[in-house]
Amino acid sequence: MSQLVKVLRARPSIFGRRYLATASSATPSSSKFRQTLDNGPGLDDFISGEVPDRIVLGNTNSPRLPSYLKTSIPSGESFNKIKKDLRGLGLHTVCEEARCPNIGDCWGGGKSIEGRNTATATIMLMGDTCTRGCRFCSVKTSRTPLPLDPHEPENTAEAISRWGLGYIVLTSVDRDDLADGGAHHFAETIRKIKQKAPHILVEALTGDFAGSLEHVSLLAKSGLDVYAHNVETVEELTPFVRDRRATFRQSLRVLEHAKKEGVQITKTSIMLGVGENSDQILATLKGTAFHFKSSLSTIVDHSGVELRAVNVDVVTFGQYMRPTKRHMKVDRYVEPAEFDKWKKVAEDLGFLYVASGPLVRSSYKAGEFYIENVLRKKQSSSIPPLESELTQTDSSREQIV
Repeated sequence: MSQLVKVLRARPSIFGRRYLATASSATPSSSKFRQTLDNGPGLDDFISGEVPDRIVLGNTNSPRLPSYLKTSIPSGESFNKIKKDLRGLGLHTVCEEARCPNIGDCWGGGKSIEGRNTATATIMLMGDTCTRGCRFCSVKTSRTPLPLDPHEPENTAEAISRWGLGYIVLTSVDRDDLADGGAHHFAETIRKIKQKAPHILVEALTGDFAGSLEHVSLLAKSGLDVYAHNVETVEELTPFVRDRRATFRQSLRVLEHAKKEGVQITKTSIMLGVGENSDQILATLKGTAFHFKSSLSTIVDHSGVELRAVNVDVVTFGQYMRPTKRHMKVDRYVEPAEFDKWKKVAEDLGFLYVASGPLVRSSYKAGEFYIENVLRKKQSSSIPPLESELTQTDSSREQIV
């Protein structure tokens, strides 16, 4: 012991000196920050009562969130019940994964005039992890997601039958890792729902199945009532907004083929505020009218008569809201008046129903009520409804929205 003490006393430099892992000199950023603090208001400024200029924190170059896009924190008995059912059965929702601002409104629900439960959630099938990485979407991504849950179709049908709904929306992550993109799993879920609750109308918001029309047919013939697939944005911005494997024209082919397979109503959605301009929106709508809205005849006229073949019935417009700082920035916040303008433009082009507003999403509850009423009328009558019966007055549409 005494030997060790002698050694330590003989070499004091080892223990008497401080060794730093990093350089002790201040970095340029820390020096700049210290200088800002030194030049800022001190204690005397506050005591004197003279208020200095307001200090604004954060990024002042980004557009501020308008008041009409702010929503209340979700809560309530219905909200908690739906959340409990989903957790108990191991189900996922796009409401949570995509951070939808309307979750409180949809899950909170209530009762309609007919006494029907209006609370609903958009079930997201095939897990919570997508194989694609769209720049606007907050859903988790991976090249190798977990295998499909074979009990999910049954569990989903069980949960939906408990809620006493008249209309439900199913969606899914993209599963490019599967040979069929998950089409059989999706179709089986729809069949299970129809077996347990035949009265429920089912909307399926699908991916593009990598352009496989065979898999689109499988979904279209599964018993669904509404086939939805979102083009998301104008064609010019598609490469910058969506995953590189998704294209505008491929989405049009999916919608066109679904209608050809006998689907009653097809539907798509467009986000605003990602960098598009009015000319591009108008061109997209004319394109959607050109491709989507059918007429009594399909005549190709080289003098400029439009070919209306794809026949999409419903279009929705909503504000893009950046989910996290890792996603693409909001280019601008679109005013409600502009949404009203595009609603009127689309209605004038002949769409069956248009939902347009800052908080409108592709799975929009008010729009679902309208679509449900149209489908119920079709089911109750063997005579095809007239165009005048399908296109209600603007006042009745406004009551729904």
